Amino acid sequence: MSAEEPLFRVVRGVPTAEELAALVGAIVVRSRPTAAPEPATTSAWARSGRPAGAGGWRASGLPR
Repeated sequence: MSAEEPLFRVVRGVPTAEELAALVGAIVVRSRPTAAPEPATTSAWARSGRPAGAGGWRASGLPR
């Protein structure tokens, strides 16, 4: 492909500048490498219901 050759061309219709900008934006987003997903975090609410540390389950049955 030469430097003057377009990356894409419109084969039908006459798109507006906004439509072309949307197309270019979609192509740019799709061509980026995907990032690794964020690791799932446990909410403070969920953690509050779990006994912590060694012997936590045993201690959770004892009066405080």
